[in-house]
Amino acid sequence: MIDKSACISILQLSDLHILAELEDKMFGINTEHYFHACLEQAVRLRLQQADTGKQHFDLILLTGDLAQEPTAASYHRILTALEAYQTPCICLPGNHDDYALMQQVFNTDSINCRKQVFLDNWQLISLNSQIPGEPGGRLLNEELEFLENCLSENQGRHVLIAVHHHCLETKSPWMDTMIIENSRELLAIADKYPQVKVIITGHVHQVMDIKANSYRVLGVPSTCFQFTPKSPEPAVNDAAPGYRLIELYADGRVESEVVRLVEPLVGLDVDAPGY
Repeated sequence: MIDKSACISILQLSDLHILAELEDKMFGINTEHYFHACLEQAVRLRLQQADTGKQHFDLILLTGDLAQEPTAASYHRILTALEAYQTPCICLPGNHDDYALMQQVFNTDSINCRKQVFLDNWQLISLNSQIPGEPGGRLLNEELEFLENCLSENQGRHVLIAVHHHCLETKSPWMDTMIIENSRELLAIADKYPQVKVIITGHVHQVMDIKANSYRVLGVPSTCFQFTPKSPEPAVNDAAPGYRLIELYADGRVESEVVRLVEPLVGLDVDAPGY
């Protein structure tokens, strides 16, 4: 029987798209409500799972697009929500975020934008794929150099890489125009280091789980609206919001599953102005 108390447990939430005001809506839905609902459900179910051996997450990872309309107020509301759960949290920027403002607001000992974290014999590396003002992604040379330095200097640790934009195609042509432009450079570095076990992304608003060499590339549903898989044009659907659970083991194994919100998505207007 697997001892799950010995693993590192991570909750990934992505693409919150929090709006400027609490009551504002996007595609007809209140994105903030569903962020709270996903966070609450994930923590509540974790507490109920006695077989895990521990009743908490070791880390929450927010993988970008925290805000659709980034303001100090919208980021502070996210911060307040996270603080209630007393769990360390790392926040990455997405294409809709104001990264400088994020770094100002998410700047506590437990909730921040740190780019490198050590947990037991694992190293978690966060990369910034944002091109300010553009929907697509790219990793600057300094990001790639940072990644390679982290990997070369800590070769005894297993590695999880987190980045907002996707690095492998989703087969949705419109979405894949926003793939990391130099994703081949990212994957070439990952291929060089067998300790890289998993790359997690946001942005795609859908499930992705692809085996690439010695590691997996995982995408996650949004905590609010979802994009229709394999669609040639932008399209949203009423699939339930979701999040990803990730368990990292001392021997380098990665177990992960996507969990959908039990509460249905209500009020979605696919014809409303949105993304």
